[in-house]
Parts: sequence; C-alpha cells; structure tokens
Amino acid sequence: MAGRGELITINIPEGKKIYFASDQHFGAPNEDKSREREKLFINWLNQIKSDCHCLFLLGDLFDFWFEYRQVVPRGYIRVLGKLAEFTDAGIPIYFFIGNHDLWMRDYLEKELNAIVFKEPRIFKLNDKKCFIGHGDGLGPGDKGYKMLKKLFTNPIAKGLYYLLHPDFAIWLGKYASNKNKYLSGDEDKNFYGKDEWLVQYALRKLESNHYDYFVFGHRHLPLEMEITDKSTYINTGDWIEHFSYAVFDGAKFSLKKLVL
Repeated sequence: MAGRGELITINIPEGKKIYFASDQHFGAPNEDKSREREKLFINWLNQIKSDCHCLFLLGDLFDFWFEYRQVVPRGYIRVLGKLAEFTDAGIPIYFFIGNHDLWMRDYLEKELNAIVFKEPRIFKLNDKKCFIGHGDGLGPGDKGYKMLKKLFTNPIAKGLYYLLHPDFAIWLGKYASNKNKYLSGDEDKNFYGKDEWLVQYALRKLESNHYDYFVFGHRHLPLEMEITDKSTYINTGDWIEHFSYAVFDGAKFSLKKLVL
C-alpha cells in the first residue's frame, strides 16, 4: 500500500478529466441486484475511459472484502476486469480503503496495479489543493463504528479471523456487513447542513491549512457545499440509490449523476 506522504501532485493534460466514485457496495443486498448495479458501473467506466486521466475510487467498492494470502471473495470479475483495462491502458487508479473493505491486503495492487491508501491523503490537482479520503471515522459522528474499527484493525483480532475457513469467514462477514449498521458505519441518509460531521471535520482541518476541496465518500449522499468562501466540500454519494460521481476538469469540480 502507498506510504504516507505530504502531497501528491497530478497535472492534468488539456482535454482530460479526473473522475471520483465511491460506495458501490458490490455484493449487496444479493448477487442478482448487485450484478445489475455492477453492469451500470461498468457501462459508466466505458463512457469515461476516453477522457479519464485517472480514476479515484473512494472506498466501499465491495460490501465485504477479506483477503487470505491465496483466497479472495468470489465474484466481481467483471468490474475487476474493467478496472484492469484502465491500468493496462496507463490510466492510474487511486483506491481508498473504506469501512467495508478495511481488510484489504495487496490484491488490488498486484492484480490491478492500483495505488491503495489506508488513510486520507493530500493531492494537488493542477493548482487545487485537495484533501481526499473515504470519510469513515472522521469528525464527531460514527461513534459506534469508531469503537469497532479499533477491533477490526487490531492485528490479533485480524489474525484470529484469518484462522477461520474462508467459506465460513466470508459468509459471516457478508452477513454481518449487511445486517449491522455499526459494522457499516453510521451511514444515515439525513442531511445536516453545516452540522454534517464530515463538514465539521473539514472546518477543523481548515484551521491549520488551506484546502480548495475536500472530497469524501461514505455518507451515501451526493453533496457539494461551499463551507467557506474559498473551500468546497464534495461527497460523491453512492451507486446504490444515487449513482453519482464527481468530476474534476482541471479547474473545478462538478457533481453528476448517471442518467439511467
């Protein structure tokens, strides 16, 4: 996984764009409905490929993911193959681990040549300074999830789970991920304005550094908010209800929805 660093600079050629999407939760609520959404996402990837300079996936691509050294969850071959087309064509993929794929190892790095991050990172996109991440566990909310995340990321707990047979462990993980809101994070669909906890987090970050944009997923709400006169908060929404994404054209962000 990509190491820590202060700033990653991406210069965008004229005519190209950067695309951002999150919270596809493939695998949920069942295989058939997930496959329908997966096809829509793949069609979107086909649409953007020609002008995509790089692709940011901001977490929770899968509703549950746990890697053994020789085993990964079955399924997802269509979307993983399409993402491999991007990296094979020289289009970088920046993948941020979300709360549903916390247990990512190195599969996406080795199979897709994706650049994987465990934590939010700072990017300079042309002349715009951007703070980018999934968004789980940040700000004043997600209290139940914050407690459980300490358990999920504990090496001993992960090691014990790893001892379970993959058939049982992956079934159990999928079941718990789908049923328990604390395992999912507090992803309620209400809009709280300036009291949005990721907005509160962003405002605190602005006390020490300037950022032109904050870009997160996790909330499942497509949002574009000016939180100060010089800083904007973007949430990419999801691919369950909203089928939304963000685009940076080299000068500014815009929030869009797939036309179904």
